[in-house]
Amino acid sequence: MDVIKQNNIIRIVTSIFTVSNIITNQNRLTFRITDTKFACKFILLIQKLEKEHAVCRLRKINDELCLLVNECELSVSKSIKFWSKSWTPRFLFVVVAILVMIDGYYKTAEINSYIYIGEPMYIASIYTISLLGILGTHEFGHLIVAKMHGLKTTWPYFIPGIPIFGIPTFGAFIKSTSLTINRKILFDVALAGPIAGLIITIIVLIYGIYTAPVLNNESIDLVSEYRIIEIEENFIMSIIFDIFRNDTDRILMTPILFASWLGFLITFLNLLPAWQLDGGHIARSILGNKIHKIITYVSIAILFMMGYFVMGIFILLLYSLNPNIDILDDVSQLPSNRKIIYIMIIILMVACAPIQNIHLFQ
Repeated sequence: MDVIKQNNIIRIVTSIFTVSNIITNQNRLTFRITDTKFACKFILLIQKLEKEHAVCRLRKINDELCLLVNECELSVSKSIKFWSKSWTPRFLFVVVAILVMIDGYYKTAEINSYIYIGEPMYIASIYTISLLGILGTHEFGHLIVAKMHGLKTTWPYFIPGIPIFGIPTFGAFIKSTSLTINRKILFDVALAGPIAGLIITIIVLIYGIYTAPVLNNESIDLVSEYRIIEIEENFIMSIIFDIFRNDTDRILMTPILFASWLGFLITFLNLLPAWQLDGGHIARSILGNKIHKIITYVSIAILFMMGYFVMGIFILLLYSLNPNIDILDDVSQLPSNRKIIYIMIIILMVACAPIQNIHLFQ
């Protein structure tokens, strides 16, 4: 870091904070500050230092508040002339939409072979809108709250899956191009996605219940002779089925209902307090880095006990590569209402957990 840049950074920091001591070296400036109300000031400092291509972290060192300022490395991205980065999420979205359509068409055609539920292209279209709507709303929940907090993010990247023989998509994600400023922002951005996606999931479930055919005894015998599919029902699904259908009704598990089931599964997995899942971000903001590491392993163990071995191994491998969630201001505490909300999140995660086996018909 050259002298001119150091002087500019010192001028910016001292204009915002009350500084008692400055320690300089070649790569870092350390400021000891005496301010008691520093959360809002720190956000202002981050914004000003960004123009100087510098990044600042707020830490407690020997019970003293310190600002650690480092120079940012400017990354120059090389992209193919005919393919910009903005086309990647669009391309993946189209690929996933096609795979979901194929999966929905196959599922509908298969069910139609013994009970007619509708024209395959029409049902596949509704299935695609439902599933991509759940995933898209989840990611746009993150994106909107991130923008509200001044964070820069990419557009959603949809992950292709295996239609017909598995699931047509493995979800979606957005990448933050900004560092997380404090625990409150980390909490809010992480929570927005699962809540937004869950609302759409419940809407899809209610629509699926109303459009699913009710089976009579003859139809049940026909289904039983053809195939029985077992899936794991969750507490919320059970309640909504009880509200919108009679106890004696037997409902066919249509592609629309399957989309809602996937939505609940995605919500449950995302709310697990593990690694860099949404629930992991929330747990990190509440519990700190050390406890977050412990409950990551606990979450992986839970996935193994539930039979989700692939997801458990996936989280374990990625956690070993990138275990830390960096927060610039790791000193400011969360508002108490966020801690109360976290208790509700744990209850919601359990309510979305697939724990009870049900069959092709409900």
